[in-house]
Amino acid sequence: MNKPLSNTVDRRHLQLQHWAAKALQSYGAPPEVAAIDAGAISGCFKLVPLCGDAGFRRYFRSLTEPSMIAVDAPPGKTNCGRFVRLADYLRRHGLCTPRVFGADIEQGFLLQEDLGDKLLLGQVNSSNAQALYTLVLNQLLRLQQVPSAEGLFPAYDRAFLLREMRLLPEWLAESLLAYQLNTADSQLLEHTFTLLLDCAEKQPQVLVHRDFHSRNLMLRDGEQPALIDFQDAVWGPITYDLVSLLRDCYIRWPRAQVERWALNYATRAKAAGILPTVKSQTFLRWFDWMGLQRHLKVLGLFPRLCLRDGKQHYLFHLPLVIRYILEVADNYKELMPFADWFRGTLLPLIERQAWYRDYRCAEGWPQDEVGGRVVL
Repeated sequence: MNKPLSNTVDRRHLQLQHWAAKALQSYGAPPEVAAIDAGAISGCFKLVPLCGDAGFRRYFRSLTEPSMIAVDAPPGKTNCGRFVRLADYLRRHGLCTPRVFGADIEQGFLLQEDLGDKLLLGQVNSSNAQALYTLVLNQLLRLQQVPSAEGLFPAYDRAFLLREMRLLPEWLAESLLAYQLNTADSQLLEHTFTLLLDCAEKQPQVLVHRDFHSRNLMLRDGEQPALIDFQDAVWGPITYDLVSLLRDCYIRWPRAQVERWALNYATRAKAAGILPTVKSQTFLRWFDWMGLQRHLKVLGLFPRLCLRDGKQHYLFHLPLVIRYILEVADNYKELMPFADWFRGTLLPLIERQAWYRDYRCAEGWPQDEVGGRVVL
């Protein structure tokens, strides 16, 4: 369970509620909302909390028609201004992002379009996966053709990618498992990290959402899928978002199917002019190794979310992440020393954890337990 809300957070909720009602009046809201007396907001205007995310943002839905989403994004921990700029920039380049109706950057409050509740994760199944992933991959192709803008997209460079992977020894090994790495452990990890960084540098660089997966893609009847949680977008390797989607930490598809989707995407990316001619084997290597980088990061990130932020439920997704990591590492001789080390050193400690289940059988979160959606 998450940590209980403090009085400070409760006050933030009230402040957001008052601000959102005034913002609705100011930004051309429906008459029944615009007519609300600001002095009586607490009695007639309510915001209902929604599922959270991995960051510090909190989301609320207004009980209006049409409904809107109010966002509490604490200053110093989030960047509201960047979200607003990116939402506008991506919309101007043909992507669907939530329209922002009001923003108070200093307080960290946003009022934005309500895109509904149909996350890809809650809607996809084996019978409709081909159709839905075709729609989503169309969006990814549009995203990767968006031009760069000076100062808007930080470089997803070696230093950035390396910082992410180093979350693994810090938060998984040392903090969660209480395992202190020795010199040989550290050298092996750094060598593995270097291999992955070298591979990432060889790839064409494009706009990267950086969290392009089934929980951040909204399906809407008759319209293109919408993107959310894009405020950390960067400029980086072409396979990063592709592998984030196809080797999703929350749902697994058969390896052969994933590779077909990946190679089909490569063909389309080449036709769009964002990918040079490369052999299928090369592209799949890029794809596999980029996914390994991401999943090594997640092995540190999810324990951090648990230990630092009280979001213990993220640990239940780690067996699938481990499955991805070992399936990829076992397929490349350069990565086998890492796979052997992980199995012999960290896996026995992981297997003692209460949240652990056999990684070899991990497929993703049981969707029927929460009505088709994973509740954070």
